[in-house]
Amino acid sequence: MSHVVALIPAHNEAATIEDVVAGARAHVDRVIVVDDGSEDATASLIEDQAEVLRQPENGGKAAALWAGMQHALATGADAVVTLDADGQHDTTEIPALIAAWRETPERLILGARLKGREHTPPLRLFGNRMADFWIAWASGQPLQDSQSGFRLYPAALLRRLELRHHRARGFVFESEALIVAERLGFPVRVVPVRCIYPENHRPSHYRATADTLRIIAMVAGHLLRRGMRPLGLLRSRGLLR
Repeated sequence: MSHVVALIPAHNEAATIEDVVAGARAHVDRVIVVDDGSEDATASLIEDQAEVLRQPENGGKAAALWAGMQHALATGADAVVTLDADGQHDTTEIPALIAAWRETPERLILGARLKGREHTPPLRLFGNRMADFWIAWASGQPLQDSQSGFRLYPAALLRRLELRHHRARGFVFESEALIVAERLGFPVRVVPVRCIYPENHRPSHYRATADTLRIIAMVAGHLLRRGMRPLGLLRSRGLLR
């Protein structure tokens, strides 16, 4: 039997973390929460329900994900489902990601927020589609909702994945993972999931200008190092296999 772990990075998520952990526990073998230097009760609220890795100070999402992934591998995980702690991912859809992985074990499974996407704020939707275009080009595959953190990473991929994960890589990490995973032989499989924007949810940690520029620089670097990858552009548009 495969051993599936849910990994939840969390920074000051006391308002939602209990529900997210409880929902995830119903569908996986273990839940790991990386408390990323929270100043509220995030960790204490779920320390009896999940394995809590405490980061002494806020190091950003990339560092939290990396720490959780390495812990999951060291403790026998065969796959790691990542999801956010703010309640925007529907935990009842975790089985759909697991089923897709079992059908296609050499894929990175991406839970793309396509159900109800018409309710996405227009500016955010525009930004997501722009990111999809460039990251799809750099990775040479069609992509939808490349910015979704609701994913399943096979352990076989994580053992080979080497990405910078310091604080400045916060939201670059997940975008770059799609590019590097394809190069390592783990292309993306998209699974449509619900698009949820909870009432009174906290502001996004995403810093529109700084994080977008960092993602652009990362994608440009990958394209330039591979001669702008013209075949990748064709593949990303479905014009070439």
